[in-house]
Amino acid sequence: MPKFNRLKDCVVTNKNVIVRVDINVPLKNGIIEDDTRIKAIIPTLKYLAENKAKVIVISHFGRPEGKFEPSMSISQLVKRVQNLLGSSINVKFVDDCIGEKVKKAVESTNYGEVIMLENLRFYKQETKNDPEFSRELASLGNLYVNDAFSCSHRSHASITGIPAILKSCAGFLMEEELDGLTNHLENAKKPIMAVVGGAKVSTKLDLLNSLSSKANTIVVGGGMANTFLYALGKNIGKSLCEKDLKDTALQIIENAKKNNCQILLPFDVVVAKKFEQNAECKTVLVDEIADDDMILDIGNSSSTKIAEELTKHKTLVWNGPLGAFEIKPFNIGTESFAKTAAKLTADGNLISVSGGGDSVAAINSVGLADKFTYISTAGGAFLEWLEGKDLPGVAALDIKN
Repeated sequence: MPKFNRLKDCVVTNKNVIVRVDINVPLKNGIIEDDTRIKAIIPTLKYLAENKAKVIVISHFGRPEGKFEPSMSISQLVKRVQNLLGSSINVKFVDDCIGEKVKKAVESTNYGEVIMLENLRFYKQETKNDPEFSRELASLGNLYVNDAFSCSHRSHASITGIPAILKSCAGFLMEEELDGLTNHLENAKKPIMAVVGGAKVSTKLDLLNSLSSKANTIVVGGGMANTFLYALGKNIGKSLCEKDLKDTALQIIENAKKNNCQILLPFDVVVAKKFEQNAECKTVLVDEIADDDMILDIGNSSSTKIAEELTKHKTLVWNGPLGAFEIKPFNIGTESFAKTAAKLTADGNLISVSGGGDSVAAINSVGLADKFTYISTAGGAFLEWLEGKDLPGVAALDIKN
């Protein structure tokens, strides 16, 4: 991991500080459905404002693909940021992120105040990492703070372009992510169990191959398990499956064997004829799946087996649900596993680390987030970290100034 400046080691008073955050929150009819990401950046913004910095907040919101899209305007989030920061810190907004209007708005902002700029992705130059766009953004400040670990797997103008120009440091959330992942994963206690779920093997090929050389056990769940079962000659009925990855799945199994890493697949599953809330379902062995069945969760015996195996491990790394957890009753396998991991962690027998939207959502749904050792707010960045890849946004913070 590169060495990086920390916010508290930087002089911020009377400085224009550009803070890249990730406030890409779910919004429905103008109402924020989950403000977790906004709450996570408040400590950094509050520290800067209280230490009399001029705080210039930049972020993307949705995928406007280089066009002005009112439904993706940052203006809809300003009120929530103001409420969370409190009345003692004034929050302003300007409806652009580069140009003369923005420069004037920043100049008229007082030290100790926050100004939020409009959605970076209204300009296609942001995702193209355009040097001129980076220079325009950088011209607004004299210190850059990255507090968006969840975006740091992307080489965008606001992630890698600005820190190539300005002195840079990690914000408190970024620090927490980097320290947490380094402490719990780079120096992980063995044996390690990795639980990898979700819909598609294709999105997690690099992860599975990387984990097979690090973990002692890999549990494959969710739709991904169907592809492995199919590769092993099982009838999976109408289940979600990437049949073209049959050979790839067999190769992953072979790689794991070479590395003395056991792969656990479900041997009993919950099946239904329809994928809908409270659909009629039953548990069958994987050799008993009918042609019109859909696999939607792991079975109770498989769940018990995974729980037993987990007790033999010191570290858990979890990414992705074990079934279609968002629809009852197919949440049981995932939630049962979350409870087992939380109890082992609480008893001091396990270091548990989870990241990625769906597994974290499942943990939150049973109110166990505070029972895990560490939960990453990032999805793609967390995955790439697990894969052993360098994250461009982290590498850009490497001390060189």
